[in-house]
Amino acid sequence: MQLKHLSLTNYRNFARLDMDLPQGPLLLVGANGQGKTSLLEAIYYLATFTSFHAVHDRELVNFLAARESLAVGRIVALFEKDNEQHRLEIRLIKETNGINGSSRLRKEILLGGMKMKIADAVGQFMAVLFLPQMVEIIEGAPEERRRFLNLAMSQVIHGINRTLADYAQTLSQRNALLKQIQEFGGDQDQLDYWDELLVSKGSQLIYGRIHTVKELERVAARNHRELTRGKSILRLSYQPAYDPLPEVPGQISLPIEDPVDRSGLSVEDIMQGFALRLKEQRSADIARGVTTVGPHRDDLRFLENGIDLGVYGSRGQVRTAMLSLKMAEMAWMKEVTNYSPVLLLDEALAELDPSRREDLLDRLTNNSQTLLTTTDLDLFTPDFVEKATLWRVSDGRVNLEP
Repeated sequence: MQLKHLSLTNYRNFARLDMDLPQGPLLLVGANGQGKTSLLEAIYYLATFTSFHAVHDRELVNFLAARESLAVGRIVALFEKDNEQHRLEIRLIKETNGINGSSRLRKEILLGGMKMKIADAVGQFMAVLFLPQMVEIIEGAPEERRRFLNLAMSQVIHGINRTLADYAQTLSQRNALLKQIQEFGGDQDQLDYWDELLVSKGSQLIYGRIHTVKELERVAARNHRELTRGKSILRLSYQPAYDPLPEVPGQISLPIEDPVDRSGLSVEDIMQGFALRLKEQRSADIARGVTTVGPHRDDLRFLENGIDLGVYGSRGQVRTAMLSLKMAEMAWMKEVTNYSPVLLLDEALAELDPSRREDLLDRLTNNSQTLLTTTDLDLFTPDFVEKATLWRVSDGRVNLEP
């Protein structure tokens, strides 16, 4: 898979951009705040239809255009897949209500000129993104790690994006009913319907996460070993809020550094145990007015030589682990789909020692298509710079180096 052409209209600080993209490494060079990261964000948006930066999609529409009562931000991509060229367009349509001045945003997605739902469009184009703030996946709250898993799976596992949406809606309905029963009483058997839906959708998510984490760990551990010159072992520890592995009576729970293999479980195995656990938790859920068990409370921990990086990791260790994970995400996507995603790296070499920079650049040289941003070209080896295409980004404009 290769991105051949990118067009932006009223997107972030780009009023207009039309560029053909080269194969191999592309270096986006410029000072902070000029639009380098926005370019990567736009490409990643084509793959996931969500932004890691923006709280709301309204923020993506160019602020000058957004002053009008009707403003349209557009991302258009031509990409090659299966030796065929495809056209993917995203329209972010911001409309102002003439009565009270409030605005709303509509999102339209077109593949080959045909409108599509997000759940069907995810995975048509694939990309892997690294941003410096993504260290929050390791250091931040559990929802950051769940979001990472969800976005990775949505590009690879057919239908999982719809399952995620169905689970979220079912969870909201169940929580509303729990709150109602808590405050006003009522027939608890009304929960049976929502429990059945929650178990069905939630078990598919747990199953997907079990296998995704296992495959990511397999590749990330190898990447990390190479980047650290064999000095460190990286492990990913999936911690489901509902653990489908049966507990052995009298057995003490294992610490997270001990490996746990749940990959032999089927979706049906997970469903049976999950349904029983919800029944057991029903009284507690009613008392609290929320659902206390399920994949919406899962976590994922990152361990280097048995040490939890989210608690004890240095900035360099965490960044190296994240780069190992992102490279693993890319390799896993290719293994599953047979397509190489576009790799997007924002200031990836910062805070890495020279040997790790060199090792990372060696791995990127032969990658099919990689876009990297930097404020300091001296971080890159002369050999890598010679093989790369250079774009200078300044004030929402791109200039090609000769």
